[in-house]
Amino acid sequence: MLKAKKRYGQNFLKDETIKLKIIQSMPNDNKDIVEIGPGLGDLTQKLLDSKKSVSAFEIDLELCGFLKDKFKDELSSGELTLVCSDVLKRWEGSSLLSQKYHLIANLPYYIATKIILKALEDNKCDTILVMVQKEVALKFAAKSKDKQFGSLAILANSIADVEVMFDVSRDSFEPKPKVTSSVLRLKKVKEFVDEGSKDALFESFEEFEKFKQMLRVSFSSPRKTLQKNLQAIMQKDDILDLFDKLNLSFSVRPHELSIETYHLLFRKIK
Repeated sequence: MLKAKKRYGQNFLKDETIKLKIIQSMPNDNKDIVEIGPGLGDLTQKLLDSKKSVSAFEIDLELCGFLKDKFKDELSSGELTLVCSDVLKRWEGSSLLSQKYHLIANLPYYIATKIILKALEDNKCDTILVMVQKEVALKFAAKSKDKQFGSLAILANSIADVEVMFDVSRDSFEPKPKVTSSVLRLKKVKEFVDEGSKDALFESFEEFEKFKQMLRVSFSSPRKTLQKNLQAIMQKDDILDLFDKLNLSFSVRPHELSIETYHLLFRKIK
């Protein structure tokens, strides 16, 4: 009997109803599926049953051995591709697949945010459907003026329709996690960077990195005013002049601006 390993943040989903709801939340098209952390292969099996072509990335070598035995026929036929390595290392400098795909994952809490951000930046990834800690899901789905609104919400909602689909109780897992989980769906409507495309938000990854840097500074002290935080990268007089031109209050807090205003602010600062 395989046991969940703490070092990988493993909690195996056992609730069949939740598994079915996750599958039903996937886009109904012929795009390939990337599954991160297939675990015991329960969702993998349901994806294969629905005639999906699946590429699964699993870091746990013991689980990889189990999956190779469980899906030897599907691996042999090419319906399933199993990659036994750290997905973040495979992601460096390129997309996970050469063609468009949808991502599905039950993500360990310690790495969930990093995985979602990598998927958002991957132009080949169309839809991201992930189970994460509820607190993380709310941060990605937050709207302006929400207390959770910050850099993650701005990045996600700039290029995707973001929705918390449903919550998943602790009792749905073995072993039980300490917190409630949520299934989060991000359906992309544009890209961050796509050279030559008028629909992309930024002309280059260098420009995109500068935008992320501005966001980090803007939310570095959420209780302070935005103009106070921005003084880490700009002179106070320049900030006040810019706020005056954009009709922004000098006392506005970071979470009170809209996503569109942050992009406008970046263009002016740049």
